[in-house]
Amino acid sequence: MRCKIIFSALMLCLGTLDGCGAARPSKFYQLAVPGDTAPGAEPAAYPVTLLLGPIGTSSLYRDDRIVYTSNEEAMGTYEYERWAEPPSEMIREVLFRELRASGRYREIYSLRSDVHGDYVLRGHLFDLREVDGKALAARVTFEFELHDSRTGTTVWRRYYSHDEPVDGKDVPAVVAALNRNVVSGLSDLREGLDQYFSTQTAAVALTGTH
Repeated sequence: MRCKIIFSALMLCLGTLDGCGAARPSKFYQLAVPGDTAPGAEPAAYPVTLLLGPIGTSSLYRDDRIVYTSNEEAMGTYEYERWAEPPSEMIREVLFRELRASGRYREIYSLRSDVHGDYVLRGHLFDLREVDGKALAARVTFEFELHDSRTGTTVWRRYYSHDEPVDGKDVPAVVAALNRNVVSGLSDLREGLDQYFSTQTAAVALTGTH
């Protein structure tokens, strides 16, 4: 009798494992590169070699999980809704491709020891998350600094922070809003860089010195 009870219990356990063994599949999302990025209107690129450094961030955004905030205090991550790559790496890749596609710079490289550039652009990602408040929003906050390689000084800085409304209640809607927000922020960053280098190019042309 005891053997029959043990056998029945084992069969019940196996049946439970069989029903729950299939793990929920994860969904992965990627930031999209805008398809309408076109070269600038000016025919000549800035006489600048620009190096793009890594984007620093907290350990939360070095992971691939999508982050959410409840009541502006408790933060958590979705288990089965993930980024294809860590957010800081995705944003850097999108920015690198957009800067190169713009045609506004003589050369653009990733920062590494065997490449010399006139300027180094570095960034820090503070927020890329869902914010659950009175209305659902997608928050993006980052800052970039431009360093003159010759002098080692910071010559330009841009801070961006914005809450983008989410058109929906599910994670894909949040990802779409985060993507729009990142695209808007990087567009603002590129415009700021254009203004800086336009001013620098005009000053060099006026004085004849670098």
